[in-house]
Amino acid sequence: MAKKGKKYEDAVKLVDRERVYDIQEAVELVKQTATAKFDETVEFAARLGVDPKKADQQIRGAVVLPNGTGKTQRVLVFAKGDKAKEAEAAGADFVGDEDLINKVNQGWFDFDVVVATPDMMAQVGRLGRVLGPKGLMPNPKTGTVTFDVEKAVNEIKAGKVEYRVDKTGNIHVPIGKASFDTEKLVENFGTIVETLLKAKPAAAKGTYMRNVAIASTMGPGIKVNISGYKL
Repeated sequence: MAKKGKKYEDAVKLVDRERVYDIQEAVELVKQTATAKFDETVEFAARLGVDPKKADQQIRGAVVLPNGTGKTQRVLVFAKGDKAKEAEAAGADFVGDEDLINKVNQGWFDFDVVVATPDMMAQVGRLGRVLGPKGLMPNPKTGTVTFDVEKAVNEIKAGKVEYRVDKTGNIHVPIGKASFDTEKLVENFGTIVETLLKAKPAAAKGTYMRNVAIASTMGPGIKVNISGYKL
């Protein structure tokens, strides 16, 4: 196991590993422990009481964070005709059809999110083996397969994030940057918690949100109390 640096060791000393913090205090602490030379991302992590192997306990979707993520997403839209013009007008970074599909197939990945109109999915499906492993394949559940490309592009640019339970029952979502005001991070955190509570599958048994934590890119995890959040 790689040895952690002195800054990390100092940051760890500020966090009581046994304690579950209120969100306000947790965010102030995460900002304090983000000591890297770059503006660290603050990430939300939750362990859920679901069995991801079962189809009725898959949790996947997307939500627009009220204060964005602090990162400008480069959006690629697969569309043609009027829908391509609509995507360009909405501010998509790259718009195209067959030519763009071939370019991606040859290893071009200068984008962060992919949107496709439903009539393009037969061709876009060929990119499954290259986009799938990177989590970039358009999906109706996250609003990235749609004819409303203007709305899709606007939401992504405004700070839309995708969430998906992994095979161990965990979810990781960025909720902003360490440079954000505390209130903005608290609000983004609350949006994610409430979204996940609403997404609870009827088949999930026992405690649903088992533990929740936030951490900056290079900082230690800080456990957060979510008892104040209700559906």
